[in-house]
Amino acid sequence: MSRTSRRWLLPGFIAAAIVVAIALAYRTPAIDMATVDAARGPVQVVIEEDGVTRVRERYTVTPPVTGYVARLDFHVGDPVKVGQTLFSLEPLPSASLDARTRAEATAAVARAEAAQRAAETAAQAAQASADFARSEVNRLKPLMQTGAISRNQYEQASSEANRTAANLASARSAIEVARYERVSAETALNFAGGARQSGQQIVVTSPVSGSVLAIQREDEGVVQAGTPMLTIGDPHSLEIVVDVLSADAVRLLPGMPVWLERWGGDAPLEARVREVEPTAFTKVSALGVEEQRVRVIADITAPVEQWQRLGDAYRVEARFILHDQADVLRIPHSALFRDNGQWSVFVVDQGRAHLRAVKPGARGLQYTEILEGLAAGDRVIAYPDDRIADGTRVSPHLSAD
Repeated sequence: MSRTSRRWLLPGFIAAAIVVAIALAYRTPAIDMATVDAARGPVQVVIEEDGVTRVRERYTVTPPVTGYVARLDFHVGDPVKVGQTLFSLEPLPSASLDARTRAEATAAVARAEAAQRAAETAAQAAQASADFARSEVNRLKPLMQTGAISRNQYEQASSEANRTAANLASARSAIEVARYERVSAETALNFAGGARQSGQQIVVTSPVSGSVLAIQREDEGVVQAGTPMLTIGDPHSLEIVVDVLSADAVRLLPGMPVWLERWGGDAPLEARVREVEPTAFTKVSALGVEEQRVRVIADITAPVEQWQRLGDAYRVEARFILHDQADVLRIPHSALFRDNGQWSVFVVDQGRAHLRAVKPGARGLQYTEILEGLAAGDRVIAYPDDRIADGTRVSPHLSAD
């Protein structure tokens, strides 16, 4: 190299360094962005609402005729058995019945007898369903033990057996209630229109076995026929009542699984939807907004031993399972956005953000299933904003969420 070339070499290096420094100074800096990796995992689509427990079969005991009743010797929570005397009533003299009133009283007796026969028929059907469900459990148990069927199939059959057993108990209670209605109607007919004999008493008994849920009147005195005295029900025969938005109710079907949480126990309780009522009602929310709500009834299918401390009108949180996948490709909701009418994400590759269209599937509480457009391990921007465009330089770091 000549002396002249060596003389210009150092200034050339200095000039090149200055050009590079100026270019770096004016280059757009990389934007710091939180990222997440697309990964496989569970996605569960749920509806969460508050609910309350309710005794399935509750009966309000009333005097069949107007009369004088002594003070009740019961307290809320006292156990009662079917046929146990609740109170005695000394009827007051009643006016003679005209032909029309007597015919109505006679028809009431016939109606009560028909209702009792219908309840007995329904109980026979419930017995058949319970027997079949129990036989299915006995049939599937050895198949599950040998691996011929999955444990989930066996648990579904067991859950159905528990549900039909609860329906059978409810049907048997309905027979007792219908029998009580028949006796009440016969008493109203027999004691109407005649002279009362001194010391004559009408004994009112419990239509079902259970507990005293409420006492509407406990003082002695004259009571009119039909006055509520006390309410009786079986606290071990509970159902769950949940008011859901009408837009959510159309997605619920009988038989769907429900998990009951924050009820006071250590673990959630399993239940299943029994009925979605066909009529909505208006309810004002805590924010003053009118909402259309639908009442959903669910049966607890978990063993009674797990929830025996639950009572009537206790609060629970119900989680309805609409969609449950254990192993799907998923990303957080926050990574998705709409671009030109389609769902998209920004994939980070070699320090730059690249716009990519994706096809989402089920949307859970936190994650969305991705059907097309991503692969496991692809790194996407967790919270894209208007600073990011296709090709933008980014400085990624994994999100802590």
